[in-house]
Amino acid sequence: MTEEVGCRSVSALKMALISLLFTLISLSTCRAQVPLIMWTSDGYSLPALAEPAAGEIVSGGKLVSYLKSALTTSPHTMVLFLQDELSIDDFTVYGGVFGNKQDSIFVNLEAALDASTPLVVPSLAWSAAGSVQELFQEELGVPARRVDLAGLTQLQLSSSQPSLLVFSLPYTSGTQSKELLRKSDETIGDVLALLKTRGLPYTAVYTGLRPSHVTENTHMTEGFAGRSLLQMSAEATVKPPILFNSTTSGPCILFWANVLNVSYEQGSPFDLAPLTFNNTISLDGSVCNETESRLVLNYKNVTGFQSFQLVFVMRKTFFPVSARDWMVMEHVVLNYDGQTALFNASRDIYTPAEYSFHCQRVSNTQSPLLVANSTTDNATKWTILFTDFQIQSFNVTGDFSYASDCASFFTPGIWMGLVTTLLMVFILTYGLHMIMQLRTMDRFDDPKGPAISVPLNE
Repeated sequence: MTEEVGCRSVSALKMALISLLFTLISLSTCRAQVPLIMWTSDGYSLPALAEPAAGEIVSGGKLVSYLKSALTTSPHTMVLFLQDELSIDDFTVYGGVFGNKQDSIFVNLEAALDASTPLVVPSLAWSAAGSVQELFQEELGVPARRVDLAGLTQLQLSSSQPSLLVFSLPYTSGTQSKELLRKSDETIGDVLALLKTRGLPYTAVYTGLRPSHVTENTHMTEGFAGRSLLQMSAEATVKPPILFNSTTSGPCILFWANVLNVSYEQGSPFDLAPLTFNNTISLDGSVCNETESRLVLNYKNVTGFQSFQLVFVMRKTFFPVSARDWMVMEHVVLNYDGQTALFNASRDIYTPAEYSFHCQRVSNTQSPLLVANSTTDNATKWTILFTDFQIQSFNVTGDFSYASDCASFFTPGIWMGLVTTLLMVFILTYGLHMIMQLRTMDRFDDPKGPAISVPLNE
């Protein structure tokens, strides 16, 4: 009887997880996120953690809170399975964990979840997904060890000492994706079986570095003319933002842009974005502290120059009038083959220190936000155009905060609407005034009395 009640409880838990996942899937308008699943070995369980609300995209800060709560009672041997690409669709399309078990390709993962009470995060922000390893390193206080199954057999691990083991799992979209997911599940099963053989308790996490499927809800996007920050179309390649982690203060600078065009002496524009958001760019020279942040992007062979740097200099300034700190961008600098082109940022590039700054267009031409420094002629040789530009240099928690946009509130469309409304109000007021001025006749011809006669002079 007790076993029957236990089976019913497990089944009810699985049904609740399935319902939560499908509710989140149906409510989500853009799936530019990755799922995350956390579970423990036999004999251990995660503490009671509040599941994400329906439609919530979990940020890096909330993931850290989940991890801190889990480490209070769970084993500190963390096994992190990082797949190149992963989406909820991989589970629902190919069966398994949350789909049809008859055609399951996640046999080992399903068995591990059956023996535990897992934490399921269907939508983890992809800016946080790219730094999952760093977040876990910071919380455990130990460096990550990237190993494979053969290397794991050579490691001497102890349950009394925390450790972070990272296993990289490949992924390729197309016809090979199903077979690669099956092999990933086999790898997960082999690793867990080896840890069980050693009698080593563990806490396991399975997630991806970026989504394998990016789809949008068509009825929400058709005819949509508004602005949505960092939201990509189904055909676009998702590019995670640049995240700079300081050795002393942790994550401190977030940067993203759709286009980073630079051109020298009226030459053809060169887009730096494909080189920037590929997880391989060097950030050497970047620094940040409580009052100043400097983001340095290092390139090679750009527009004919062997070495090239794009530098953003931001400062935190306290304004007594508003009684708060503001982030102000001071300069944008181009360093190329020993030469420097310095652009002063206009006063329009600013935001409260706890917010991020966004602008659809940042350029040194046509209502420029970047002005060439008068002390050098090199800046006049360059043309800069950044589109869908967004940056945050203070109070970074793993994902962009609320964006303060450079666009003024009174846009041309709003002015046209206001002028038209005022004109209509004026016409209505004039018409009402004319109606109120109408007067009736004070004398009328009485048909019962003598007729009004008008004598005519002969």
